[in-house]
Amino acid sequence: MNEQPVIVIFGAAVRPDARPSQTMQRRVAAAVELGEGLEGAVFVPTGGQGRHGPAESAVMAKLLRDWGIAAERILEEPTGTDTLSSARAVAAMLRGWRGPVYAVSSGYHLRRCALLLRLLGLRVAGGRAAVAGPGFSDLRWRLREMPALPYDAVLAAWHRMRGG
Repeated sequence: MNEQPVIVIFGAAVRPDARPSQTMQRRVAAAVELGEGLEGAVFVPTGGQGRHGPAESAVMAKLLRDWGIAAERILEEPTGTDTLSSARAVAAMLRGWRGPVYAVSSGYHLRRCALLLRLLGLRVAGGRAAVAGPGFSDLRWRLREMPALPYDAVLAAWHRMRGG
């Protein structure tokens, strides 16, 4: 059983030219910053292929390598299409993992990410919110989280009860 800390980075959009969005860059930067204080942390970037470019996880893995994170410390999860499916895939990937799990996402989204990972059986130890971009107003996104959090939480609990 592995006892290293794990940093799960929830995906964000890839631009039409296959470059990471600013949101994705900020999430990866927050993960790297968090990882500096966690000896031997393993990074799990999540997200499948969206509207543009390669899978979100692949773009984030490249950003992590560009930051100097060794490839053997990166475990991509390239199948998730939304927050819940990413959390479910990560929980399956880390089944039996004994180390603490840290979620990284945007501030408005972090609580749901951490809750889903916990409901799916992982030992969540905390997380890190990415810094919002200049002029970003997260009111719209926070309002979106209000119905999404309980909806996804019920589905996550249901999936776990069913053994999935």
